[in-house]
Amino acid sequence: MADFADLGIPENGKLEHNIIHFARALRNAGLPVGPGRVTDAIRAVEAAGFTSKRDFYHTLAACFISKPEHRQVYGQVFRLFWRDPQFLEHMISMLSPMVRGVAEPHKPKDAEKRAAEALLEGADQPPPPIKEQEEEGREIEIDATLTFSADEKLKTLDFEQMTAAEQAMARRAIAQLRLPVKPIQSRRTRPSAQGRRPDWRATMRDAMRHGGEIHELKMRARRERWPNLVALCDISGSMSGYSRMLLHFLHAAANAKGAGWAKVHAFTFGTRLTNITRHMQARDVDAALRAAGAEAQDWEGGTRIGACLEEFNRDWSRRVLGQGAVVLLITDGLDRDDPERLRAAAERLHLSSRKLIWLNPLLRWDGFAPKAGGVKALLPNVDSFRACHNVDSLQDFADALGKPDDNGDKRRLMGLLEKG
Repeated sequence: MADFADLGIPENGKLEHNIIHFARALRNAGLPVGPGRVTDAIRAVEAAGFTSKRDFYHTLAACFISKPEHRQVYGQVFRLFWRDPQFLEHMISMLSPMVRGVAEPHKPKDAEKRAAEALLEGADQPPPPIKEQEEEGREIEIDATLTFSADEKLKTLDFEQMTAAEQAMARRAIAQLRLPVKPIQSRRTRPSAQGRRPDWRATMRDAMRHGGEIHELKMRARRERWPNLVALCDISGSMSGYSRMLLHFLHAAANAKGAGWAKVHAFTFGTRLTNITRHMQARDVDAALRAAGAEAQDWEGGTRIGACLEEFNRDWSRRVLGQGAVVLLITDGLDRDDPERLRAAAERLHLSSRKLIWLNPLLRWDGFAPKAGGVKALLPNVDSFRACHNVDSLQDFADALGKPDDNGDKRRLMGLLEKG
């Protein structure tokens, strides 16, 4: 439980209405809070009474928390909603940009910004700009054919060129992206009237119930299953400007509802391989990336792609690449190891996966050519080669993921590689 001051609630403080508003803030923060839980919370407070802050905290937590990862968000929203009477002003000051002075800036705790945005949703916003008119009532026409919206500029802006505010906007846009996937037809079958395979056993069993006469032919269809998504993200120094944004992208894929993936496995590598799958399953993205950064000790270090892929093939491929997994290899291909070692590891990874997709931020350059040894070793062993340097490139990748014949820029680069 968070450290709260004593809660002073007046006798006629309309506690029921406050609990309803508190539940609405939790729902805006991402917790699955419905009307039934709100009713249960009000009844629980009536039964338990309002005697101490600890009892009140845990009484509402028992009604609103259903998963362990919800506890952190719940604690921050509770602290901001019930403790500080001036919480709205505190939220506005925390979300508004400030000029940094000599004092150390406030570092929000995990889920604090998310709780602030949930509490501020619906707050008074500045009115939209009024359409300017002349005194006679004639509208002023403005030629906007050569102007671009801020959203369009943000989508095409390189991640390394973004300011802190633009990166925050880009992370919110990335959180809305989805990675659609088509199910895989299994060799197993199931009863289906629209199936194409006769089910002789079921047909005969049905006939025995009718004196041996066959009334209809039972059919079966192949079952469908969802593949796994396995992501290997480079966090070396040359990828530092992109790896954090791409981890936000992976977190959105891991926590998307109805995305279709059976499971999303995430690994980081620089000089060593780190499994961050359990951290990416946390509901709050700030807590997920903080935990992943604490476990991966090789951030912004060197690059040993070949050695890390060998370790993945040896220790993890049998566990996570079964049943037709799709693999995302996120790296610039600038490796310090022997290119032949990298080629052998990439070839085995390609043979073990259903589809190997290489996301490389260096494709942002129009004149990019496969000249580095690591790029030459990886390129023949991937199915698709795509850029990942801005929001638009990630959206294009998500749109093309379900296409079986998509190869990105691989065909063009393979032509350059053969000419060279």
